[in-house]
Amino acid sequence: MTQAATTSHAEPAGGAPREPWYKVLYIQVLIAIVLGVAVGYLYPEFGKSLKWLGDAFVALIKMMIAPIIFCTIVHGIASIGDLKKVGRVGLKALIYFEVVSTLALLIGIVVGEVIQPGAGFHADPSKLDASKVAGYAQKAAADSTVAHIMALIPKSFFDAFATGDLLQVLLISILTGVVVTGMGKKAEGIAHAIDMAGQVFFRIIGLIVKLAPIGAFGAMAFTIGEYGIQKVVDLAWLVGTFYVTSALFVIVVLGSIARVAGFSIFRFLAYIKDELLIVLGTSSSETVLPHMMTKMRRLGASDSVVGLVIPTGYSFNLDGTNIYMTLATLFLAQAVGADLSVGQYATIILVAMLTSKGASGVTGAGFITLAATLAAIPNNPVPVAAMTLVLGIDKFMSECRAITNLIGNGVACVVVSRWEGELDTAKLNQVMAHPVSIGTDISDHSPEPMDTDTQNAPAPGTKVAAAE
Repeated sequence: MTQAATTSHAEPAGGAPREPWYKVLYIQVLIAIVLGVAVGYLYPEFGKSLKWLGDAFVALIKMMIAPIIFCTIVHGIASIGDLKKVGRVGLKALIYFEVVSTLALLIGIVVGEVIQPGAGFHADPSKLDASKVAGYAQKAAADSTVAHIMALIPKSFFDAFATGDLLQVLLISILTGVVVTGMGKKAEGIAHAIDMAGQVFFRIIGLIVKLAPIGAFGAMAFTIGEYGIQKVVDLAWLVGTFYVTSALFVIVVLGSIARVAGFSIFRFLAYIKDELLIVLGTSSSETVLPHMMTKMRRLGASDSVVGLVIPTGYSFNLDGTNIYMTLATLFLAQAVGADLSVGQYATIILVAMLTSKGASGVTGAGFITLAATLAAIPNNPVPVAAMTLVLGIDKFMSECRAITNLIGNGVACVVVSRWEGELDTAKLNQVMAHPVSIGTDISDHSPEPMDTDTQNAPAPGTKVAAAE
């Protein structure tokens, strides 16, 4: 059996990494992204052929997402043991999600009106090739309130796992957690088995995430090779506006919320730097969902809140997607010379609030929700064909959407934990004092298993070795 724990770092807190720099995950991912951009730019055809590397990494992660969410939510609800408390935590989370998400939508509209990124574009809708966005338009046409409700229900219990639909997995996870809790002591064995299964899945993710640099390299090489940097240059004003708006949203809005919750948004970003770089390389926040749950627990959020808030936030708390939808809608309206009325603005906000709930961090989902939003505006002042204007840069926008969504969910988890009175402030302060070294230590080792006894959990920065 290996030594159970090493109680201190080999270097002073906040100092140089314990391991050689080239073995640190976030440095590997950063190098991979730079190399991917270079390969895609210099050898575009070869870069396109590397798409499978990014797809394979995302697929490996996604195959574990459904079982991890199921085990985490069921374990979280069972560990609470009080269905009234489960409902209270869920209600608080949903209220927070809706308030902040609506604020993101409004910020997108305000910035779009002030900056006017599409003004002077003078695009002629009749000359746009609608066939390029026909697939997105067809998916958007099938979108409706009834369709959203029916989409929540899987064909069978196991179909949700087979398809990987997050909303369906959430539904069966919550139902299972409620039933297990209601069975009391009779279900203790089931709860324990689910907990152990969750630990197995987290350790599998710990192995897969080591491939992140390869996945980031392939995804970035393909993106640059397929779409080219010139696409960004052509629409630099829109891309720049979106990135700056998202950055300001994180710093000002989420930063203010974080300050009230007792931590610095900049230190929080340093803490999750590895996850941010992986999302940047893969354009999908799903690739780091398990690691984010681990880091939120080590940050002091209670296990039960993490199990409910993080997975739910991936479907209901999409700040980056909301900013993108309203900003892109206004850009397209300005580009085709459409003047929107107050009623049409209201429709955009209401429809976006609904359509964004299905964009669970998957690359391209934001583009489909944009099509649904445009199609729902009364009198169709902005034809869906206008989306061809931003089709070439959507991949670059997707990265910013996913990163903003990820940060927003992390902040939400801490806020709801504090709101519920279950935030370990001692852990929070300890991690925030040395976010880089502690965050790197967690990311460089297998994810921590779920632990219902937060009082006996290892201190942040403590290296825990698996027993053999």
